[in-house]
Amino acid sequence: MAAEVDVSPGALDALRVPLTGYCYRMLGSAADAEDAVQETLIRACARLDTFDPARARLSTWVHAIATNICLDMLRAAWRRMLVWEGPAGADFDPDAVLPGERWVEPAPDARLIGPDDPADVVIRRESVRLAFVAALQHLPPRQRAALVLREVLEFTAADVAGMLGTSTAAVNSAVQRARATLNEVRPAPTAALDLADARDRELLDRYTTAFETHDVELLASLLCADVETSMPPFAWRVTGRGAFLAMFAATDACVDDRLVPVAFNGSAGFGQYRPDTAGVLRPFALIAVEARDGRIARTVTFLGSGDRFPEFGLPEKLVSAGR
Repeated sequence: MAAEVDVSPGALDALRVPLTGYCYRMLGSAADAEDAVQETLIRACARLDTFDPARARLSTWVHAIATNICLDMLRAAWRRMLVWEGPAGADFDPDAVLPGERWVEPAPDARLIGPDDPADVVIRRESVRLAFVAALQHLPPRQRAALVLREVLEFTAADVAGMLGTSTAAVNSAVQRARATLNEVRPAPTAALDLADARDRELLDRYTTAFETHDVELLASLLCADVETSMPPFAWRVTGRGAFLAMFAATDACVDDRLVPVAFNGSAGFGQYRPDTAGVLRPFALIAVEARDGRIARTVTFLGSGDRFPEFGLPEKLVSAGR
């Protein structure tokens, strides 16, 4: 006798983390991913009586629902960017703001990577890194789904074909085309930073010291020659160590700010706090950091993300702006 399959609402809710990771990779937005997962679970609960365990696993069936929802959401969506893709320049235009739906959003690891995720730990971390999620946005939605389902979540080609309503040959072809596109659009490779790694933690601590003490010389020693920085939602980026340092030295806007290390999107970054009029340090922005050969290769400051700090386990305030 075949083992009985649990198709209760609880079994569906157990799929929330892998579903969120999948929808986030598809959509590039933490908020949209949450909406997609919620709609997936609502539809799955309403249709549980139609699920046939003889034809598919529960996870396959639910991911098929999520795939259709994501594809619907992507029909009229803009392609999201991580870094402004227009010309680089030191001149900052405070009016050059793009809407939120144009940018990839950061997301906490706990919502994307669960202990029962089918991919191994390295693939899990790499596949939610911001650069990879941004690169995925260059793929047509169905190619994106085929690639993530096959190579990240490790569904079979037959399972993916069923989800997409196509053939296994078409799935394999879509994955090949997707790989080719990713090879063209992905930036120079960078390494994830691990808060548990002593060398990575030292680099992050030294960057924190340079940032908080406004030490231009120390900061220069920590940056790659081709370092890049961007600040979504502004259509602005700076490329190159010299331009980065000139920008840093030219303003004292961050002179009293503090950085708190935090892990998200499979790597380490910071929560940036800025003092209010009473001197209490309040959430200001999340900062993603990427490295290459032991130096900082890219920083992305997500302005306007202060209200999301609790999602990342960051405190809602620090006691004092004093050192």
